[in-house]
Amino acid sequence: MKISTTQQGNPANRKIDPRFEAALETIDRQHFINCENGSLVAGESIPTTEVLKQIFSVLTLPNYPRVLHVGAGLGYPCAVLAKIASKVVGIEKVATLADAAMDKLSQLQLKNVIVLHGEGEEGSAQFSPFDIIMVTTPGLKTLSTLLHQLAPGGQLVSVERTESTLLKLVKYVQDEQQKIHRIEQGLVSFDNKSDQTLIELGIVNREILNEAKIRAKTNNTLIIDEVRQLINVDDLALYRSLAKRYNLELGNVDILLRRLDPAIFNRFSQAFLDHHRLIPLFTDHDTLRVATSDPDASMDEIQQVFPRHRLVKILVTPTDFRRLWSATDLSVQAHTTPLPDYEEKVLAEKDQDLLGKARPEVGAHLISLFEAMLLDAVAERASDLHIEQYHRTVRIRLRVDGELRDLPHYEITPGELRGLINVIKLRADLNIAERRLPQGGRSRLRVGDALFDLRIQVQPSLHAEHVVIRLLPQNSELISIDKLGLSSAIADNYRRLLRNPAGLVLVVGPTGSGKSTTLYAGLQLLADDGARKVITVEDPIEYSITNIQQTRVRPEIGFSFADAMRSFVRQDPDVILVGEIRDNETAVEAMRASQTGHVVLSTLHCNDAVDAMQRLYDLGVHPNSLASELLAVIAQRLAKRICLNCRVPAEPDEAILREVFPDGTPHSFRSFIGKGCEQCNDSGTHGRMGVVEYLHIDPELRNAIARQIPVGELRKLALDCGLITMRDSALDHVIQGNIPLSELPRILPAERMAPEARWQWEKPS
Repeated sequence: MKISTTQQGNPANRKIDPRFEAALETIDRQHFINCENGSLVAGESIPTTEVLKQIFSVLTLPNYPRVLHVGAGLGYPCAVLAKIASKVVGIEKVATLADAAMDKLSQLQLKNVIVLHGEGEEGSAQFSPFDIIMVTTPGLKTLSTLLHQLAPGGQLVSVERTESTLLKLVKYVQDEQQKIHRIEQGLVSFDNKSDQTLIELGIVNREILNEAKIRAKTNNTLIIDEVRQLINVDDLALYRSLAKRYNLELGNVDILLRRLDPAIFNRFSQAFLDHHRLIPLFTDHDTLRVATSDPDASMDEIQQVFPRHRLVKILVTPTDFRRLWSATDLSVQAHTTPLPDYEEKVLAEKDQDLLGKARPEVGAHLISLFEAMLLDAVAERASDLHIEQYHRTVRIRLRVDGELRDLPHYEITPGELRGLINVIKLRADLNIAERRLPQGGRSRLRVGDALFDLRIQVQPSLHAEHVVIRLLPQNSELISIDKLGLSSAIADNYRRLLRNPAGLVLVVGPTGSGKSTTLYAGLQLLADDGARKVITVEDPIEYSITNIQQTRVRPEIGFSFADAMRSFVRQDPDVILVGEIRDNETAVEAMRASQTGHVVLSTLHCNDAVDAMQRLYDLGVHPNSLASELLAVIAQRLAKRICLNCRVPAEPDEAILREVFPDGTPHSFRSFIGKGCEQCNDSGTHGRMGVVEYLHIDPELRNAIARQIPVGELRKLALDCGLITMRDSALDHVIQGNIPLSELPRILPAERMAPEARWQWEKPS
């Protein structure tokens, strides 16, 4: 259906049909406002009389039209239209609203109107065609079906969002040739917030309300707060009237204070609660009660944290709200708790000391700012939070799925940054006076039921100190071997390695490549089996696993990886996990543990599976020991996983194809991308998965390792002996639709993009 070029209507020339005026006078809007469920009363569910007049003024009213209303809400517009139409059909996608609308309409004994539960885009083919279609719910994906349900000469008036998220009124008219003309009719507002309610209650007139709106915008305050300043009104009487109109409970602060649960309050950022004027109070069975001094406050975010609870909004006066806030303000420190390093300190003493030190150094808004950043990081699934200062700017970034993303909504001055860094140092028990040397510390963050270990590193730089905070989830479910992204052959080999009686298994890669995740997946398998004793030594313990004995190194008291290894062999273990082989002493002890009949699992920082040999040579491991004990090496990188919700086939990038297949692309090759959706924030990817290189040590490789042949020649031999390269694994993931082809240059060096030359190894004579 073709739509003509957009035209501009003239609001000044609008006149409402007298039949609309008469219908509006006949139907009492208060009948729909007096709803048992006050939460159903909103601007779009019961538009004001002024809004309906604005919509009706753009319509040409035929005699006894058939009308479709999309976004029927509680039925008020349908009731008005029923007075002048032969048939009115309302469509409401919220079932509770549709049911409530039918109840209200039946009470008025209107026989020519019906409200159906359904999606607005589909309209109502059963009752079409319509002379008038009125769409008062913004955000419909398409009007195509509705336009086809117009009768010849029919009109459709729709509320649509502008680029600035304001609402505009648009009229579509179908002429006798069935051509559609689109005419914009100006802005419209469906707000039915407390400011409109104040007028309806007779507390203020339009002039005072407009002045309050101007002052609220200037002072960045609530309109109701400015109204209280402009007129002499008793707060208790005002809020009692608002509570009655919104069908809310008016709270008694003395009773609420006795039932206050600080633990619930501390599950949210103070910045968020302060901004939205909300205080979660306490739970009563499956009900969570939330206090607010803003009757318009949204509790959607709180509902996300408590999805199984029914939320009850309790209205309190601004004075009572401040009393509740003051009583809970100090409990913000419960968001963070010390790690086991500081278990000898009593938590209450640490919090008290923190507050004492913080008062002269930082402001409360900086504490709220820091927590807001952490909550953003958690919400975005970030692994790291970066806080950096340049010449005159401060940059806040999150690392999500391996890439850094800016958080532009934080506008921090260099002066504020100094205070913010003091907040971070205090949380990590660092020296706030030391700004010349790097410092590292830890803290913890609890968000709802989720607990995060925070690794905090403060580094001096040219303009100021900058901070990197790594967020490690502590109570998330461990990934099983089946979900690591390994091919079935590699996954089976990994399981077989764990069943060996002795030997060394290495997982290698750069920092943040998922090495620990791969090892923990193996540990989880051993823990579920229960037939073997498993001991770990880590720095720090990243995940707690039942049926596994876990120990962390404490170098400050002389307990290193090597010390732990020497102790472990006397604990009758079957499997030992060493968090990282980083020095000669640990490497030698790992070899000894393997030689004495234990399976040893560990990690190394190196680039590929074969490079691990050179790394161990550099650490002083004897080639013969390495050759006899090493079972396998798994090297890995993390690649972005395509969002399954929006995955579609894609034309591969020709430049990448030329690198990957220099001799021509196979006919069976295919690739996919994510086109972007709400689930992945339009990025096309969601999460990451491992891409691995697997090297099994066979007799030929053992002989070569014992002779310490050059790494380049060792890789050629490894290829002949069945090395599964990272390129092979990556291409398998591309073909299966797990990762996009564009990830290959990010995880593979240029010389490994094309197939590596394989030729028969010439054994020395």
